[in-house]
Amino acid sequence: MKIEWKIYRAYLISMAFFAVIFLQYNYYVSLLAVFWLITLFFWNKKELQKQNIEWTQYIETLSLNMDYSTKQAITNLPIPLCMCKVDGVITWYNKKFSDIAMKKGLLGTNINKIFEQIDLSDVALTGERETTFLDVDSRKYRIVYYVVKTSKKDSGMVMLYFIDETKYEDLAQEYQNTKTGIILIQVDSFDEVLDNVEDSNRPVLEATVEQKLKVWAENYGATIVKINKDHYFVLVDEQNLQAMEDNKFSILDEIRSIDVGNTLPVTLSLGISGRADTISQTHDIASSALDMALGRGGDQCVIKRNDRFTFYGGKSKAIEKKTRVKARMISYALKDLIHASDRVLIMGHTYPDLDALGAALGTFGICRILGKTANIVLENSNTSIDILYEKIKQDDSMGTVFVNHERAKRICQNQDRVLVVVVDTHKPMLTEYPDLIHLCDRVVLIDHHRRGVEFIDDAVLVYHETYASSASEMVTEVIQYIADKPKLRTLEAEALLAGIMLDTKNFSFKTGVRTFEAAAFLRKCGADTVEVKSFFQGDVDSYMRIAEIVKNAKIIDGRIAISYCDERLSDSKLIAAKVADELLNIKGVISSFVITKNDSDVIQISARSFGKMNVQIIMEKLGGGGHMDTAATQLQDVTLEEAMDRLEDSVMEYLNEEENTK
Repeated sequence: MKIEWKIYRAYLISMAFFAVIFLQYNYYVSLLAVFWLITLFFWNKKELQKQNIEWTQYIETLSLNMDYSTKQAITNLPIPLCMCKVDGVITWYNKKFSDIAMKKGLLGTNINKIFEQIDLSDVALTGERETTFLDVDSRKYRIVYYVVKTSKKDSGMVMLYFIDETKYEDLAQEYQNTKTGIILIQVDSFDEVLDNVEDSNRPVLEATVEQKLKVWAENYGATIVKINKDHYFVLVDEQNLQAMEDNKFSILDEIRSIDVGNTLPVTLSLGISGRADTISQTHDIASSALDMALGRGGDQCVIKRNDRFTFYGGKSKAIEKKTRVKARMISYALKDLIHASDRVLIMGHTYPDLDALGAALGTFGICRILGKTANIVLENSNTSIDILYEKIKQDDSMGTVFVNHERAKRICQNQDRVLVVVVDTHKPMLTEYPDLIHLCDRVVLIDHHRRGVEFIDDAVLVYHETYASSASEMVTEVIQYIADKPKLRTLEAEALLAGIMLDTKNFSFKTGVRTFEAAAFLRKCGADTVEVKSFFQGDVDSYMRIAEIVKNAKIIDGRIAISYCDERLSDSKLIAAKVADELLNIKGVISSFVITKNDSDVIQISARSFGKMNVQIIMEKLGGGGHMDTAATQLQDVTLEEAMDRLEDSVMEYLNEEENTK
């Protein structure tokens, strides 16, 4: 329109010029020219107003210098279209857009007021085509933005195309729902359970377990196949798998409630995987999840999706196996690995306790019996092992037992056949020297803690039994098969017995028949219980501090004791563990939690339970782990008050989950 106005203006100026000239020659002709000039001026003004109105109508009908067929094609496109200024103000739209907006008269309205998810600021800045997804009245739209510019200086207009992808989304969801998942089921320690049932009831027990599993699978449209008496294979689609998960795998409680005269509870371990790229990969993932469930003590379900584990259940203690076949096979394999090595390095977890040091010294004794040089990797001692540590260093017959991190690194670099034995932990980052695992290509793992997500996966030999009371008990059993008549030194036997006594709280927790048999063997090897008791002695200040922390305890829900110490403690981990044990002596308390702070301002939380409450699950919520009745965690960059709040939230969350599953 600006071009036309320039033309009119040129005409008017020309006529005014000639009117002035005519004035000098003929007055009447000049008046006529002026009259004509004024008439043209007002007529031009009226025409411009009329053209402005027509231009507005032209914009609204998309009359952008296109022929009629093109205009009709764009205006009546079967998808919603909208044109906006870069600030979001709508300048044009078609009827389909008006339909999904469920409004009319939208010119001049900011599109963000209609659809909050739409933001044109980034589109205007980049000038690139972008995509947003929008849900409108149960329909799913993919919005494509396109910036139209008439020149480099022009900020342009933004064209929005609303592409309805509801059918594609529904089809994709249907595809996801029909993906085939695999569930691997194992009845935990079924042989031990059957051994404790009368002969006449054994077929009844097996049939009851099978019948309940089949009914459960059929209720979810799944196919179940019995592999053998204690293994089942299940195929289920993703939608029904999600329904199982929503019900928190109620089959765990159903199987646990079976009572046909069995003195031991029947429990299941389930390893589950949603559909991976192939059925083979799906099965491998389910198998890995089942290993995780068994490694955590059984009676639980583990789902693995995208390298993320989800846990359900875990209410029962692991059942002790009566047979020592596995211990014997492990001892034979370990013997071969040690014979094939030039050097053996042994390490436990960071800030080792008596069980870690006892198991390490017991493994050191195995290497001595087999005639191989071994060392225990330990950078520094701590108050929980100081007495035993000093006894080992002062015993001339033991030789050089301990090496620091730097010395261990040089050994690995200078010798080809080095074997690393990790005891009392399975998490790489919690070992005394994590780099050592990567420096050596042969690692042996001996641990009794319930398995967490982190695990030393590339170990050449894994002896992981959650039913065992301690790593020291496991090493003691291996020693009995390492030679015909193995001869332990007295200090080695006492260190192992101290480890067992620590983790069983003087044979009160997690103590089975095999625990007492291991202790009896150590007594035969010369372990003195009075001497072992001295390893646990503390100073007067520690006992005074323990009493003060006990005094700070508060009881929540009438059965859970929580206490804290707001001072920095050099032996915070040891103090927290001792206080947690003491709090269980309070009448009515079934679990205890103690929060302390070490010299580095790292928060330590120690948890204990009589087994009625799974403190491992609570500690896992805070990034830790452990056993059903003994667990712990560490928190960094948090205050004591924040740690208390997070702990109480985790406890209440656990109690709510427990209540919802009843």
